[in-house]
Amino acid sequence: MATSHSLLLCFILCFTHIFISTSQTLFLPLIHSLSKTQFTSTHHLLKSTSTRSTTRFHHHHHNKNSHNHRQVSLPLSPGSDYTLSFTINSQPISLYLDTGSDLVWFPCQPFECILCEGKAENASLASTPPPKLSKTATPVSCKSSACSAVHSNLPSSDLCAISNCPLESIEISDCRKHSCPQFYYAYGDGSLIARLYRDSIRLPLSNQTNLIFNNFTFGCAHTTLAEPIGVAGFGRGVLSLPAQLATLSPQLGNQFSYCLVSHSFDTDGVRRLSPLILGRYDHDEKERRVNGVKKPSFVYTSMLDNPRHPYFYCVGLEGISIGRKKIPAPDFLRKVDREGSGGVVVDSGTTFTMLPASLYDFVVAEFENRVGRVNERASVIEENTGLGPCYYFDNNVVNVPRVVLHFVGNGSSVVLPRRNYFYEFLDGGDGKGKKRKVGCLMLMNGGDEAELSGGPGATLGNYQQQGFEVVYDLENRRVGFARRQCASLWEALNQN
Repeated sequence: MATSHSLLLCFILCFTHIFISTSQTLFLPLIHSLSKTQFTSTHHLLKSTSTRSTTRFHHHHHNKNSHNHRQVSLPLSPGSDYTLSFTINSQPISLYLDTGSDLVWFPCQPFECILCEGKAENASLASTPPPKLSKTATPVSCKSSACSAVHSNLPSSDLCAISNCPLESIEISDCRKHSCPQFYYAYGDGSLIARLYRDSIRLPLSNQTNLIFNNFTFGCAHTTLAEPIGVAGFGRGVLSLPAQLATLSPQLGNQFSYCLVSHSFDTDGVRRLSPLILGRYDHDEKERRVNGVKKPSFVYTSMLDNPRHPYFYCVGLEGISIGRKKIPAPDFLRKVDREGSGGVVVDSGTTFTMLPASLYDFVVAEFENRVGRVNERASVIEENTGLGPCYYFDNNVVNVPRVVLHFVGNGSSVVLPRRNYFYEFLDGGDGKGKKRKVGCLMLMNGGDEAELSGGPGATLGNYQQQGFEVVYDLENRRVGFARRQCASLWEALNQN
């Protein structure tokens, strides 16, 4: 179905053997994994993407009583997420960037992927075998805090007993030679079994040299169900990539940001590089290089802790403005309770923003009041794409109201560009009907409050994050947003 360049585009970071430890910033390129050529129509593209967004969001609320099993929601299939790669033991590894999980893992030889037919149709990925563990890779001990973390904080004594460490050795804490037991991860439509290892990796610095990272912890999966591609977890957890970088250099690991190039599913747009920035950098200095104009400063909102999903970046939402009318958000979007319900997850792995039904219905009603009065409702398009409301506007220039997200905090409001929430395309180019201009709201109904108990009340998707630098300030426990020309920012960051 996909062409050789369509299903999953990823960049490869090539590393040299130079050691350096002075830089506090890494600038890495991201490329979107989607191409229109892998879909039969715009309807197909939007339906696939909206379905994936909905399924990922609702998976956050499944297995509510399963505290003892590690659950992480990964992308269901390639097609709407951002990817990165690096090399280990001179072998390239392509991974999803995911702020909704907290582990770096990838397939290792020998590798078996059950029910993976059609999951990785990109020719370059299909022809690249999973890497072999290097001779320098060492298993993580059952006594390690990393082992406890990947097993949902199970005590090390239990883990060492599972690893067949003798009782007398457990009693005197002498089980270091016994490896951490394999662990199980479940997600959207698949799962995996893996073991933890440590090895050295090399990360590229902005001055064309590289940083050697010794004792990096990762999961090596020999068996997966319906998931042939690994994940670079950037979530709030001790095994995430940022957390491990922080042990090497606090300045490097205590903050990261990305700036996703606006693409509107355009082929040229999705191929443009989006910067991923690890560590702190001088925003003012870099921004002066972009068209000679200093860009707006960040708008920040505080992170909220989620006891059930501790790896999520949750924030509070006070309301949404449609034009001049501000619609207050339900109380459960402003905070997270003891059961892990509520708040908004800022997520790189979900495409479209998901809202609870109570808020979504008010947004749609206001949109209908402003746009529907003068434009025909495109109900068939809504059924075919999973989005709504949609409108035909033919030769009219549709007047779309401004959308503003009001996060918790003084002045923490983010004005969305029109193309971030209203998708316009030409429908009917198949010869079966008249070509008509269509526009659809790209905010989705996530369900009522009862359905969302035990998980986030809403998700801010990556489509709505386009054209913003989104910073995750882990040291100050806040998330920030600033409008940027992301393609120009990438060019500026790479000027020496």
